[in-house]
Amino acid sequence: MAKEIEPKLQTIGVYLKKSDIFRIPEYQRAYSWEISNCDKLWQDIESYIAQDAEDPYFFGTIIIDCSKEGYLNLIDGQQRTTTFLLLLKAMHLRITEILRDMADTDEAAGLRRSLQQSLDSIFEILYRADVRKQIEIEKDWSKAKGIKILENVSINELHKDELKHIIEARTFAEAEKTVYKFPRKQKDNKYTNFFRNFKSFYERLHAYQESNLDVLANGFLNKCQIIEIKSWQIEQAITMFNSLNSTGMPLSDADIISAHLFSHAPNRTDFKEIWEPIIRQADELSQKKIVNIDSVLQQFMYINRSKEHQYEEGQLNTPGVRKYYTVLYPSLLENPVELCDKFNRILNVWNRIQEYPITKLLLKFNENFKLFLISYLFRVPEDELSEQNVTPVMECLLRLFALLEVGDFGFSSRYFKTFLFNENFKLVDPTYPTESIIADFDAHIRSTWEREDVMADLKEYDKNILVYLNEYIYAKEHGLSFDFIPDKVNVEHIMPASGHNIESIRTDAGMTKEEFDDMVNLLGNKILLEEDINKHIGMNWFKTKKGTHIQDKRGYIGSHFGIASALSSYPSDLWGKKDIESANQKAAERICNFIFNEPQEAKE
Repeated sequence: MAKEIEPKLQTIGVYLKKSDIFRIPEYQRAYSWEISNCDKLWQDIESYIAQDAEDPYFFGTIIIDCSKEGYLNLIDGQQRTTTFLLLLKAMHLRITEILRDMADTDEAAGLRRSLQQSLDSIFEILYRADVRKQIEIEKDWSKAKGIKILENVSINELHKDELKHIIEARTFAEAEKTVYKFPRKQKDNKYTNFFRNFKSFYERLHAYQESNLDVLANGFLNKCQIIEIKSWQIEQAITMFNSLNSTGMPLSDADIISAHLFSHAPNRTDFKEIWEPIIRQADELSQKKIVNIDSVLQQFMYINRSKEHQYEEGQLNTPGVRKYYTVLYPSLLENPVELCDKFNRILNVWNRIQEYPITKLLLKFNENFKLFLISYLFRVPEDELSEQNVTPVMECLLRLFALLEVGDFGFSSRYFKTFLFNENFKLVDPTYPTESIIADFDAHIRSTWEREDVMADLKEYDKNILVYLNEYIYAKEHGLSFDFIPDKVNVEHIMPASGHNIESIRTDAGMTKEEFDDMVNLLGNKILLEEDINKHIGMNWFKTKKGTHIQDKRGYIGSHFGIASALSSYPSDLWGKKDIESANQKAAERICNFIFNEPQEAKE
């Protein structure tokens, strides 16, 4: 009779020392542990080792499906198992470095022997190598390549070979050279969770003296324990996971829903080919802080609820994403290919519009706008999706969310959420004209807000988001192009807010300290400016900032932003109280006219 369950209390060293291959199944999540999770693991180990306790330290339960011969499918414990291996690889490198540099003396012989024993144990885990094979590998490191201890086939993991690259590396530098780097990311943000966590462990181990590292390695391998529960029936293993999981990271909505989709797929190989590009594109857009896979699921829920009239006008309660797909409308998951087409359509829309200047502008505002913008864009045929066609509705959202930015009411108030939930029935309806959507926004704004109140709020506004909107409207009024690279543009104070010259500048401008404090952060004293120009002009006087020669492109004269460029020819070389007041009035009028959809003639 086949075995059903085999629970066993094991040390980390024994648990990881397997002849079978650990396997992360298709339906599992990606490796999600971050530095904070590793910090907790590290602190637990350190604290336990420091206590010199006789009782072992317990790292929870790991559930394994053994129904596929030669493989140990990790049902619960993939995050911990992967992290254990990363920590052991960091220990392998550090102990190797220490043994290489340690003096060969009688006094060090005992410590050397103990460290070598730990290294032998780690080698046996990472490379399935006894002492003889270890010596062969150390002579010819190419023999460490291709030894499989963990296979990752998750449809949600974009970086399946990261652990392999790290373990196969002979040195830390080689590991860093071979792992994936995210483009346009700086410092540790350019690495995946795999390498960030490995690097964190490796750097921590450098703070350990040889004897302390020996105690740490021995303690982790031989005193820290897990309960390994093996099952030979996958359904049983998953049931146990649902009952026992309490130590790992909570499953995300995408983790749960992708597993359901995978289980309903008529051909799982075909489904993997559909799902993996979705995850990859969502990850690329997430790196740019545009949209991630969980928000794609939420956005389709908003679209579908409105299209299918699954709620009534005035009803604001929204089910959780997981409940929506798995409890309320599970039939959606029974057609994985069709549903993935919808997810893919959402991602393609965001990918298409991400470089529109107005999209970059909207992304500066409260991100709830995405739920309603995608509802409208989802209805637009792909061949008609252009900046010109979608700008009118995007400007409607800009107008409403500018009021959210400047006012005292939150998004959940009836002025925003109630209106948008009701309007979403129309946003998703391709038969409802764009002109009517604009009229709906006009009517709502004009009936809800008084122009005088909005003007008063705008004239006192002292944050930064509306500086971008002011620049956008100015460019539109003057027929200028408007665009910016989000991480290459600064909000510039025309009169500096600080700096060693500030008292002299304030005196020259004829302002008291009280007047300065009241006015320095107003809209009228702020513009957009390229980062490199802003760094060059620093905290200088207004005359210097303007740029005095046409050849000097490092002042306002060299800016591509309309307001900065206009200021380069400002008739005065001083910028003071009256100048800020005048510019603030114009900016408030400009934005107020835009909010109420009352265009004005272009003004300087």
